[in-house]
Amino acid sequence: MTAPVSDVRAVHPDYSRLSIALHWLMLILLAAVFACIELRTNYPRGSDIREGLKTWHFMLGLSVFVLVWVRLIARRRMPWLAPQGGWTRWPALAAHVALYGGMIALPLLGWLTLSAEGDTIPFFGLSLPPLIGHDKDLAHRLEDLHKTIGEAGYWLIGLHAVAAVFHHYVLKDGTLRRMLPGLR
Repeated sequence: MTAPVSDVRAVHPDYSRLSIALHWLMLILLAAVFACIELRTNYPRGSDIREGLKTWHFMLGLSVFVLVWVRLIARRRMPWLAPQGGWTRWPALAAHVALYGGMIALPLLGWLTLSAEGDTIPFFGLSLPPLIGHDKDLAHRLEDLHKTIGEAGYWLIGLHAVAAVFHHYVLKDGTLRRMLPGLR
């Protein structure tokens, strides 16, 4: 049986402010990463705007890579607050593993792709070292994998949002409210 929303905090404590802040910061970063790479197609190849959007895609993607490790460290120090319903634990865990896996794999694949293309890896005024040597064929395979996982990421983030709404409106277990800033 599900506890009423008012009793949720007694059963499941709130997420920490750090967890909430990192969650929403990551969402904003991921939206910006996706927006940059999707918007670039509106501009001609080689144009300054298109190249700028690609550079921001790289830098924001690498920011996701840095912050995901901060999230994992924070998560290690604070217990994971599973959704209240027992049957939702395993799907939630699987979705979170996939989300974290994507937040690690996508930036790493992007870095590897740029490395294999022989391009510089920009990161807010720094040029990061290549991870592998120049190999155009490998670069194309890595880029294809990066795109495939990125497209799956759209669906996974959407599924994550639908699950939050499902918890809020159908299960009424307070899971969404615990992650919203200001509604603690």
